[in-house]
Amino acid sequence: MWLLMSLLLTGVARAAIPNAMLRGMHSLPKLSIPERSLTSLNGTILPPITTVYHFDQLIDHNDAGLGTFQQRYWMNWEFYEPGGPIILMTPGEGNADGYEAYTTNATINGLIAQQQNGAAIIIEHRFFGYSNPYDNLTSQSLALLTIQQAIDDLVYFATTADLPMPGGDAVKPGQAPWILIGGSYSGALTSWTMVNKPGIFWAGYASSGVVEAITDYYDYFTPIREHMPQNCSSDVEAVVSYLDDMYAADDTAGIQTLKEAFGLGDVVHVGDFATALQYNLFDWQSLQPDVGPGAMFFEFCDALEVKNGVNAGPEGWGLENAIYSWGNFWNTTYYNYVCGYEDAETCLGTYNTSQSCWTNVTVNNANRSWFWMVCNQVGWYQVGPPECEPAIVSRILQPIYEQRQCVNMFPEAFAYPPQPTTAETNAKYAGWDVHVPRLFFANGLRDPWREATVSADGLNKHNTTRRPIYEGDGFHCTDLVVRNGIVDPTVAAVQEAGLMYMKEWLAEWKPSA
Repeated sequence: MWLLMSLLLTGVARAAIPNAMLRGMHSLPKLSIPERSLTSLNGTILPPITTVYHFDQLIDHNDAGLGTFQQRYWMNWEFYEPGGPIILMTPGEGNADGYEAYTTNATINGLIAQQQNGAAIIIEHRFFGYSNPYDNLTSQSLALLTIQQAIDDLVYFATTADLPMPGGDAVKPGQAPWILIGGSYSGALTSWTMVNKPGIFWAGYASSGVVEAITDYYDYFTPIREHMPQNCSSDVEAVVSYLDDMYAADDTAGIQTLKEAFGLGDVVHVGDFATALQYNLFDWQSLQPDVGPGAMFFEFCDALEVKNGVNAGPEGWGLENAIYSWGNFWNTTYYNYVCGYEDAETCLGTYNTSQSCWTNVTVNNANRSWFWMVCNQVGWYQVGPPECEPAIVSRILQPIYEQRQCVNMFPEAFAYPPQPTTAETNAKYAGWDVHVPRLFFANGLRDPWREATVSADGLNKHNTTRRPIYEGDGFHCTDLVVRNGIVDPTVAAVQEAGLMYMKEWLAEWKPSA
């Protein structure tokens, strides 16, 4: 696909997404909700963290006359004392139900709240879940789904919301310090908000923040190739090169034979078959330091590289065995995991625009809402690399393959494949060139989104006390979850640094109102 932990879809549910663009979609790790009652520091029993509150958010920040919609949020003030910070986070591109644990000290949000006697809030992003200006997701409605509107939502909430806790009507910015936290897309949104609306949020914490919009984002697969088992990457490269060579030679018979080896002979278009081969790589995004060898990604590599109890060397077993083993893995395990009972073309094809995945305009359809943002403003098309680089993804896949699907999804908006306005996005919100103070960046060496963050290779951005950049050995948004620091000391070091900077910066805050 496209795009920022993974979408956490399994079995038949995955079959509802017949394109890779949404399989590598950024999303935050979900945590179980603590089974304990909450009490404030003075012993008052607090509402459950699953309690939903509603805020009257402006439909259009450029036209207040259009009125408001109900934006959902969740809040936990178990550690709060007057004068403490308000910690705000949106989980970004998804229904916010299930992210309530990000108000607890199982996450960096809650650790900051605990350390600083603050309150933590999760707010749902416009046009995701049930926070919708309109009762549909047509192109006309989604015209109000932009980065700027999302930034303005956060600012309007911070400056006007009366929060449900005692004294919650007197904690606006200026009266109390606000901290904006995000991961992946919402980590980028943290940076973009502090660039675009300085002075509202005293400090920010961006985990795996994909601050740079990139149309041709082939580098999604670079950290995967560099950190996956070398024998596995060698054999994947061999199969991908074989496919690309046949495509260049217009060997349709050879391509058909290869598709049939994977049980995908009915997939009509070679681009859709090449995309299916990406799916095993997208499973990397679901990895975290506490994930063991039973993860789907490692099952895939074991299927390729373990033969008669023997592991292949760094060069792998070679093309013939790779085709057989990879194909067998699809036939025996992976096809059912991805497609369930659907036929291959229905599951994996992207050319039948009558399918409901393209036409469904009902609300709470994160795939459609995210598609809109990618097609218009951020790109992040996860495609094959240039000829000069090793390829674990077919070069058949270029941005036009993804842009065509924007027309599939939004024919009323796009008469032809659109170019996302990535240059404009980066110019307006600074991208890699962010220099705002009191913004902490936390990244992971093994994160497939690393090359869109300020830790991208070749940037060589300096770590400063006003804009610290820390990187552990983690994956995507690893540092947001406390237990990952228990497993990996490099992640713990990132978390400890974030807590240290928040303590220092909050000590500098002075009320202005």
